[in-house]
Amino acid sequence: METPPLTFMTPEEIRSYPPHAVAGPQDIPHAVARSRTRMEVAKVWSDNQILGRRYAIGCVALEITQRCNLDCTLCYLSEMSESTKDIPMEEIYRRIEMIRNYFGPGTDVQITGGDPTLRKREELMEVVRAIRKIGMRPTLMTNGIAATRDLIEELVENGLNDLAFHVDMTQERKEFKSEMDLNVVRSEYIDRARGIPLAVIFNTTVFQGNFHEVPDLVRFFKKNTDVVGMASFQLQADTGRGELRTRDTVINMDSMVKQIEKGAGTTISFETARIGHPRCHRYGLTMEANGELFDVFDDSPFFELLIAKTTSLELDRTRPLKAAGAILKWLFTTPEVLWPGVKFLLTKTWKMRSAILKGKGKIHKLSFFMQNFMDASRLEVDRVHACSFMVITPQGPMSMCLHNAKRDAYILQPLKIEGQTGKVWNPLSGKMEPAHVAKVTSANAAMSHKAVADKA
Repeated sequence: METPPLTFMTPEEIRSYPPHAVAGPQDIPHAVARSRTRMEVAKVWSDNQILGRRYAIGCVALEITQRCNLDCTLCYLSEMSESTKDIPMEEIYRRIEMIRNYFGPGTDVQITGGDPTLRKREELMEVVRAIRKIGMRPTLMTNGIAATRDLIEELVENGLNDLAFHVDMTQERKEFKSEMDLNVVRSEYIDRARGIPLAVIFNTTVFQGNFHEVPDLVRFFKKNTDVVGMASFQLQADTGRGELRTRDTVINMDSMVKQIEKGAGTTISFETARIGHPRCHRYGLTMEANGELFDVFDDSPFFELLIAKTTSLELDRTRPLKAAGAILKWLFTTPEVLWPGVKFLLTKTWKMRSAILKGKGKIHKLSFFMQNFMDASRLEVDRVHACSFMVITPQGPMSMCLHNAKRDAYILQPLKIEGQTGKVWNPLSGKMEPAHVAKVTSANAAMSHKAVADKA
């Protein structure tokens, strides 16, 4: 089939494209169906498409601060981010409700920023509790600098599900000259999380300076699967306030597959499970035994059957044995999947038998995820429409790539706070002010920033 030409959004379309409107709790039953419609309109609906079948969204980012304690050469924040104050807790609660009302219970909510650990500790705990209380799964996205073990333990006690550490060379951490040097930092973070019941993820931004080290980085994660459950790679994009702009032509999802497989020591079926648009994400799953990785998604017909039949099966990523038990129980009570499932398990166990025996029966999961973010000036219409990674704005959810392209329009927006009449919250002062005053202040700041940027 001939691939249609790419259609990019114009500057006016980017400026005027609205967030998805959220009405209220009555929207919840329609969440998955709405996602299927988005996939169909974007022409990415298929038998292996998870969005619109099992999930309404991959994840939603909840930005609770624009502040950060690093200054990365690749950063999706804007030059105005550090000038804005932390949004009030009342607004955070409202956005959490919006996420639930649009995408439903079970949604993965990424608590991010900036770095969310810069919020007051009790406020961070309350955000986690509020997300968990209404049936969603909170994930903390952090560079790890302030994520001490006692903070992690308290977050888990309050309901944290996943912990994602972002570590790479774009952060310019002192005294580290390569990604392999940064394994000292990664090892420290792994030790902080070891033994705590949560899923641990490592994020890496891939650019010209570290692309060649991806295989070695995969080997590092392979050695630490007792703690690390996912390695996520984010491909460089020209967006935000970072210094690096044009991505090297050698870096794309196909070349990344080869780099990951080189480090994994096995082929990985990245095309079996589709999450949103195929030009946005790729996902592969492996099992580790005695230092070897084994591809899990290599039986495509079986997993297409699983995707179709497991839409209501809930799994706890923080407790792998419990999740495996739930899968086995479901398997033996679903006749049409029983024989293909038994056949798959026997085949996979036989293939892994030597590694399992040498590893004394210890098996761990290691999944790989790629995020191919778009340049702010080259947003593809169908990818924005089929987005599986959104951020919640004051008006509703929006594609993360689109939000990054016009971030200042949202972070400089004065906010109405429930219970406050006649005034709005000014993001530059952090105070409640008359609406006309806050509006003028924010508009002047935006215009001043634009003038400086245009001059540069």
